Amino acid sequence: MNEFLYTYILVALLVAAGLYFTVRTRGVQFRLFPEALRILTEKKRGEKGVSSFQALMISTASRVGTGNIAGVATAIAAGGAGAVFWMWLLAVIGSASAFVESTLAQIYKERDGEQFRGGPAYYIQKAMKKRWLGVVFALFLICCFAYGFNALQAFNVSSALEYYAAEGSALAQWLPVITGGVLAALTALVIFGGVHRIGAITSGLVPVMALVYIGLGVFITVKNASAIPGVFEAIFREAFDFRAITGGFAGSVVMYGVKRGLFSNEAGMGSAPNAAATADVSHPVKQGLVQMLSVFIDTIVICSTTAIMLLVTGVQSGAQLTGMPYVQQAVSSQVGEWGIHFITLSTFLFAFSSLIGNYCYTEGNLKFIKDSRALLMVFRLSAVAAVFIGAQLEFSVVWDLADVLMGLMALVNLIAIFCLGGIALRALRDYTRQKREGRDPRFVPEQLGISGAECWEKGEKR
Repeated sequence: MNEFLYTYILVALLVAAGLYFTVRTRGVQFRLFPEALRILTEKKRGEKGVSSFQALMISTASRVGTGNIAGVATAIAAGGAGAVFWMWLLAVIGSASAFVESTLAQIYKERDGEQFRGGPAYYIQKAMKKRWLGVVFALFLICCFAYGFNALQAFNVSSALEYYAAEGSALAQWLPVITGGVLAALTALVIFGGVHRIGAITSGLVPVMALVYIGLGVFITVKNASAIPGVFEAIFREAFDFRAITGGFAGSVVMYGVKRGLFSNEAGMGSAPNAAATADVSHPVKQGLVQMLSVFIDTIVICSTTAIMLLVTGVQSGAQLTGMPYVQQAVSSQVGEWGIHFITLSTFLFAFSSLIGNYCYTEGNLKFIKDSRALLMVFRLSAVAAVFIGAQLEFSVVWDLADVLMGLMALVNLIAIFCLGGIALRALRDYTRQKREGRDPRFVPEQLGISGAECWEKGEKR
């Protein structure tokens, strides 16, 4: 299947799923947004479990990576300002898909010692009764996140550090090796600590780095306030420019916006449900609502920060200025050389949080295929090696690999949530009914005619 047809099929399914679930949930991403914020303040129910907030930070750590910086810059450089609009649109309608997939992950989660694990592979097996398809999804996810996305994160860090090495110097030649080695070593230290450690680290790291990065974006935007009307005019004008939309087919403004938006917020892709399943909550819908916030934080807040920051500076991208160097150049034009250092540090922290968040997804899916200590050890070593190798790869190779793996994974998950969405809607109606009655909602699957939710049927979290 050529890139044009493959990309448009994926886009059509993503948009269709987002619109369908927005209508079926009666705009849950708008209607219950305040409730999602309230749930974040709830404490976890078990001493060693993962709280709703920690699960949100794990998924946000994976979503909020170098795609929020380099990915947005790549989309604008290749597709123009109009690509930003299509990122926004995908995030808004995709939030409904994120709610459905994360609610399903909670319903069909399993106990993993004193914690939980789950995700699309689990609800495909339990609700659709198709373990083989669950295994296919798990394999796609493992390849996508452990070997595709994590390689991309490492590459972007290496790219950001090129500024510090003169072209042709010994440092420039060894920089990818050094970068890959440092990232691989740090990743190894964390992933051998388990999901609880990942949740603890990301719940502290992600909010701080995001707020500081947003602060810089706000400063640069305010400094160039006179350019803001022109920036928004360009975003909407170019988003609906016929030649920009149709030109280059899969390379059009729509495709760059949607592809980079999907890589960044992952709505409907089937990744965030793996983090949602780890949360210790009293009702699946609670985490479904919370996971919607991750899409909002990622695209509407952080991606927009990068986009507006790039566009108001007036720095023009080009064949030799794209991705991370484009962001560095734009920021340095406003705040001087220290801005380049700040972007480099932000890139490193964003990448590191994504590396460990992505790994969290893959481990649960590996256990779904086969729960073996020996296999897990080999996999962890291979995941660390992928980080090291990713720093050595070429720009086009890394992005193309990530896009293809992401698309395959999304296709399987979209089929599943179209088939199982009614179950999540049933849970949503149950949740809103209990809220109207003034109760803190509790999930009893038998009362809703939901089978296969063994974790809840055995009396967990009642």
